[in-house]
Amino acid sequence: MKQVKAARAGSLYSLSRKEGFARMVQGPSRTRPNRISISERSKLSNAERARYDEQRADWHANLGPIETPQLQTAKQSLWQIVGSNRQDGDRLKGSVALDGFAGLGKTTIVNYFAREYWRQRVETYGPVTEQGHDRIPVCRLGLTSNTTMRLLNSMMCEFFALPGSRRGSAGELAARALDCVLACDTRVIIVDDVHFINMQRISGREVSNHLKWIANEFPVTFIFAGIGLQQRDLMNEAMVPTEAVLAQTARRWTRIAVRPFEVTTNAGRTEWRNLLLALEQLVVLSGSYRGMIADDLAAYLFQRSGGYIGSLMTLITRGCYQAVGNGTERLTATLLDTVPLDEAAESHRGEIEGSFTNGTFAVKVPHQRSN
Repeated sequence: MKQVKAARAGSLYSLSRKEGFARMVQGPSRTRPNRISISERSKLSNAERARYDEQRADWHANLGPIETPQLQTAKQSLWQIVGSNRQDGDRLKGSVALDGFAGLGKTTIVNYFAREYWRQRVETYGPVTEQGHDRIPVCRLGLTSNTTMRLLNSMMCEFFALPGSRRGSAGELAARALDCVLACDTRVIIVDDVHFINMQRISGREVSNHLKWIANEFPVTFIFAGIGLQQRDLMNEAMVPTEAVLAQTARRWTRIAVRPFEVTTNAGRTEWRNLLLALEQLVVLSGSYRGMIADDLAAYLFQRSGGYIGSLMTLITRGCYQAVGNGTERLTATLLDTVPLDEAAESHRGEIEGSFTNGTFAVKVPHQRSN
């Protein structure tokens, strides 16, 4: 197979192809732009200022990942399960399913783990297998609402860049994908957006059963990520309660729940504050100051995001872009009020503000200030 090359940070790629996934894994980390004062920025030439602002826009759009408690807990479980799945080919390996609402960073967590796992495997065993193929420790698939057995197998073939990946029957494509998995020493297959499998439809049940077959035949650990997997009857395979005990999926999948941040307890407030402190260290604005995010915007950011890290990161990214563009070079509630956010966050904003007003929510952690 053609040797995979790493690319510079900031390049465009797709994780549904081995080259793109390798770029995400092997690419150099971004260098944080230096923070300069507003007066220093004003002394830059127009070209220099444009380049500096472009660097910051790219940096702010790709902040993190931040080692939140949610990420740490999930990553620890992933390492434990994947690391202990050393069964021979005649034994089934258990699967993992990251489950939670949208916007909680499940895909980020899985990709972060995959990046570490890929690097560890290559560092330990080398970039090339004994047979001379690229070592590709991880394969990633993203499901769609119309995924079929054949399409799923075709996606695996396309990830490995096999010629004729769209030709052949479902069985033929599965056989080619298995050959690639074995040749490239692939140990993990990630299936993202698994909530698209509709267990109320025949095609959805077929894909679910096909995934069980693949898990039986492929010597890999499956990591699934999706929204509301329990509520969608994916775990119990849409069986009635009296028959749910027969569902193989519930016995094979270890569910890892990913939760939002909360500010009803001191422990939750501390986690929220630590997240904001980390963001404060990452943001590169000429007018930023200690406590700009962790103190002055703590309540506001929770009201806007609801404790969902996806909404929070979007608000920070867009806010920083706006702050650079209008020259204020700092984040304030007034500026962030001009930043539109996802519909889910916006629709719950009033309700969350009410919880702060009546004292149900609070962000202040006793005896803590920004360091």
